[in-house]
Amino acid sequence: MTAAELRSARWFAPDDLRSFGHRSRMMQLGYSEEEFLGRPIVGILSTWSELNSCHGHFPERVENVRRGVLAAGGFPVEMPALSVDESFTKPTSMLYRNLLAMETEEIIRSHPLDGVVLLGGCDKTTPGLVMGAITAGVPMIFLPAGPMLRGHYAGRVLGSGSDAWKYWDERRAGNVTDEEWLGIQGGIARSVGTCMTMGTASTMTAITDALGLTLPGASSIPAADSGHQRMAAECGRRIVDMVWEDLRPEAIITEAAVQNAAKVAMATGCSTNAVVHLIAMARRAGVDLTLDHLDALGRTTPLIANVRPAGKDYLMEDFFYAGGLRALMKQMEAMLDTSALTVTGKTLGDNLEGARVYDDDVIRPLSNPVYAEGSLALLRGNLCPDGAVIKPAACDPKFHVHEGPALVFDSYPEMKKAVEDENLDVTPDHVMVLRNAGPLGGPGFPEWGMLPIPKALIRKGHRDMLRISDARMSGTSYGACVLHVAPESYVGGPLALLRTGDKVRLDLPNRRLDMLVDAAELERRRAAWTPPQPRYERGWGYMFSRHVTQADKGCDFDFLERGFGRAAGEPDIF
Repeated sequence: MTAAELRSARWFAPDDLRSFGHRSRMMQLGYSEEEFLGRPIVGILSTWSELNSCHGHFPERVENVRRGVLAAGGFPVEMPALSVDESFTKPTSMLYRNLLAMETEEIIRSHPLDGVVLLGGCDKTTPGLVMGAITAGVPMIFLPAGPMLRGHYAGRVLGSGSDAWKYWDERRAGNVTDEEWLGIQGGIARSVGTCMTMGTASTMTAITDALGLTLPGASSIPAADSGHQRMAAECGRRIVDMVWEDLRPEAIITEAAVQNAAKVAMATGCSTNAVVHLIAMARRAGVDLTLDHLDALGRTTPLIANVRPAGKDYLMEDFFYAGGLRALMKQMEAMLDTSALTVTGKTLGDNLEGARVYDDDVIRPLSNPVYAEGSLALLRGNLCPDGAVIKPAACDPKFHVHEGPALVFDSYPEMKKAVEDENLDVTPDHVMVLRNAGPLGGPGFPEWGMLPIPKALIRKGHRDMLRISDARMSGTSYGACVLHVAPESYVGGPLALLRTGDKVRLDLPNRRLDMLVDAAELERRRAAWTPPQPRYERGWGYMFSRHVTQADKGCDFDFLERGFGRAAGEPDIF
């Protein structure tokens, strides 16, 4: 790549009126031609906002990246992108993942950017940024936000999300005082950064790392560690070299890289959300990843990261000290395609040289896994003909094969009210079911799938039961939860036909989920079913409702997937 071949040169180099205007406006911003003309222009896409606590350090990281870009001879420009925070966005941040993906793609396409550094981490920002950058096709490198420090309260180590659910149940049981609850509230998230359990944020940054889109091992560095600042500056230096090398995502995100990422996800005890996001990312790159592919990998990939919630003892800070993702990948190197290219310009195998495990209880050897198979299993049956997902390692094994009567709820408010009723007619054998919570029914596929254990059972000491929904759940959650039932009930999937009292059977070893209802009866129910009213009649929700795909296809928009139609290509400049 030469200076004349830079993408940005189409904006700035010609001796014509349009380029005169571009150069003039750069001078208006206080820059001379020597600073930007003929240099790689690097967009720093930051998903910072004052309501995104996970990304509270991004203004500083932008400056770290900026100094790296300048040191390597590039010209950095910060470009704000939608901050899809997990904590405050309602009804769910998943409703806006595709909006971030579209914005990322269009920011890159419409501006004179030769390469981009993507700053994300809070759950949906990672796939949203990566999906958009894949389609835009310029050199890119992902800078993960990094996990927060361990939580602490009263001598106890707390894991964000996971311990919130745990202690909330204990509070409902009357075992946690108001003072203790306030102390847990203040101690569970005590620094910038994403959840320090192996929730969706750590899962997705690990997947992006394993895809070869980050600097090696970058996903493991805690947000508050000074190494995170140095990594950010290195991202700035490296992206300039990637521009000159013309190293684009299409050369990195291959079928081999996707297979590597899926195996690493299984070995980490990944969030169930990995299924939806990895499928969407792969499909953007033209790799046909399916639920069946993921299930096959899950059956042969042991879980070796002993990190909560699938692991029992440790958090992401411990994982980093034990060697981080590079050490985990080194441990399973024989299972990976080490010839896969990465953003370093080197292969995965090159990047793993010298990696080692410093604590083999945190990162287990393949011969001593936390769980013999991967952390996810994909189900099919007459309740989920297009699939459903469960996290076997994070639930009580007694539910791996279970049959019981359904207790069905049509909405989250209905369910929430019922579980607080101490006189609810429910037993530990019941199967709680929430429907109308999928991509369209939620709307937006909210994280409602970890249905609360009814107070009537909590008071008797029960802490798990089989739960089924077409919703997602937080990656920090745990329990016998079957999720992502597809097709969802809102569009007439079989879950819409289930009634309270019907027997439901889960057979995890055989990957089956069925309602034990006569086929003729199901046909009668289907004939009587009426579609619900649309959730949206205007705006973003209207677009989302008409174009989002189901969970098994990654919930991308149909018109953004490869093969839908001819891409617009580069904008004309005149």
